[in-house]
Amino acid sequence: MSDNTRLLRSLLTPVRPLLLMALLAASAATQTNQKPDVWEPFKFFVGAWEGTSKGQPGQGTCERDYQFALTGKFLQIKNKSTYAPQQKNPKGEVHEDWGFLSFDKSRKKFVLRQFHVEGFVNQYLLDSKSEDSKTLVFITESIENIPAGWRAKETYRILNDNEFTEVFELAAPGKDFELYSETNFKRKGRP
Repeated sequence: MSDNTRLLRSLLTPVRPLLLMALLAASAATQTNQKPDVWEPFKFFVGAWEGTSKGQPGQGTCERDYQFALTGKFLQIKNKSTYAPQQKNPKGEVHEDWGFLSFDKSRKKFVLRQFHVEGFVNQYLLDSKSEDSKTLVFITESIENIPAGWRAKETYRILNDNEFTEVFELAAPGKDFELYSETNFKRKGRP
């Protein structure tokens, strides 16, 4: 080993621990400065789901798909519920709605907009979220194409890694919420 190499090693040896400490501190600072992912409570839903529904329209089956859209800025939801003719619903029906969930940075609130085949447009705000994010409650701030004063509420309860329930409630003007339908979903697949 040459004298220059020995000299260089002797100069760098005390610097190595300091350099290593600086690199570790920078790495820790970077990790603690990362912003939490606002979408974390909703990642569970991404994928295809199927379920059964019961309530005012009768008993039916449902298909639903959740996927992030437009570079992850929105969670897109496509829903189709089919109710065969039955005593509660003699004509039967096929209900479809599409939704978009977004995060309103100025209000620091999640906003869910649903577009229904019947022409209704429901705009919900995330009203509450349980500490473990397994219960999410949305309440409308506006509904288009319905008489003034109507309200809607959707409650999602995550049961396990592959199941959740959705309770949809409506309130006529001046009235309390009443159950319209309850749907139990099971995961079909995850992208």
